[in-house]
Amino acid sequence: MVIIVESGSTKSDWVILNDERERTYVKTMGFNPYFHDELIITSAIKNNENLKAVSKKVKQIYFYGAGCSTPELQDIVRTGLADVFINAEIHVNHDLEACAYATYDGRPAISCILGTGSNSCYFNGEKVTEEVPALAYVLGDEGSGSFYGKILLSKFLYNQLPADLHEDFKAQYQLDKEKIMRNVYFRPHANVYIASFMRFMSKHKTHPFVQQTIKEGMRRFMETHVLCFPNAEEVPVHFVGSIAFYFEDILREVATTLNLEVGVITKKPIEGLIEYHLQSKVC
Repeated sequence: MVIIVESGSTKSDWVILNDERERTYVKTMGFNPYFHDELIITSAIKNNENLKAVSKKVKQIYFYGAGCSTPELQDIVRTGLADVFINAEIHVNHDLEACAYATYDGRPAISCILGTGSNSCYFNGEKVTEEVPALAYVLGDEGSGSFYGKILLSKFLYNQLPADLHEDFKAQYQLDKEKIMRNVYFRPHANVYIASFMRFMSKHKTHPFVQQTIKEGMRRFMETHVLCFPNAEEVPVHFVGSIAFYFEDILREVATTLNLEVGVITKKPIEGLIEYHLQSKVC
C-alpha cells in the first residue's frame, strides 16, 4: 500500500493506493514545518479514521509539502508521519516538486504555485531547479492568497477600499483593527488567516478594484518568479493553486503582455502527481 500526499499551508490532499492501485482520497489540514511541529502533524493524522485504519499497512509514503525545502524542515514532517505509519518508508519533498511533476507534459517548462503562497521552478524532465527563493508571506509570496489578503486587510483598516467594498466587508466579517491584529500577530497560522479573505475577493471578482489588484499582483509574481528564468519566453509556464485557477482570465491576460506562454492551469496537483508516479513506476 502506497500513500501520495500534496500539502499546502491550508489543506492536504492524500491518495491511498492499494495493491491493485485502487484509489481512496482523504483530506486533512495542511502541514507546513514552518508553522507545524511533529506533534501537530501526528495528532491530525491520528484523528483521521481513514488514515488511522491503514497506518500499519502502508509501505511507502511520498509527501510533497509547502515549507519542506531543507533537510531539517523535511525531518519535522517525516518524524510526524513516522509516528503513525510505523512500517512505511517515508519520502518528504518540497511542494515545488509536486507542482513540476503534476504539470509535466513531456516538455521542459516553468511550473508555478499560486495558492496560499507562491513559488516557481524549472523542470527539464529530470531535475527541478529554482532561480529565486520563495520568501514566504511576510517578505514575498507575490500574487498569492496571503499577498492579496494583506492588501485587502490593510486597505480596509486604512479606509482606502472603495465604499461599496468597505461596507460589504464590514457586514460580512464584523471585524475591527483589534480583532484583525490579534489574528495576524498573536495567533498561529497567520498566513492561512490572511489568505482566507480571498473568498471576499472572489465574491467581488468583477469589481474594478479587485481586477486591478489581482492584475498588479500577477504581474509582480511573473516579473519576479517567471521572468527570472533566462528561457521564460521559450517554454510553457504551468500553474497550480486556487489563485491561478479562479483568476485564470487575469493570469492569461498578464502573461500575454509579458510574452509568456501559459500551459497547464489546475487547482490541485494531486491527480497529475498520481499519474506521474504511476507512469514513472515510482510506486
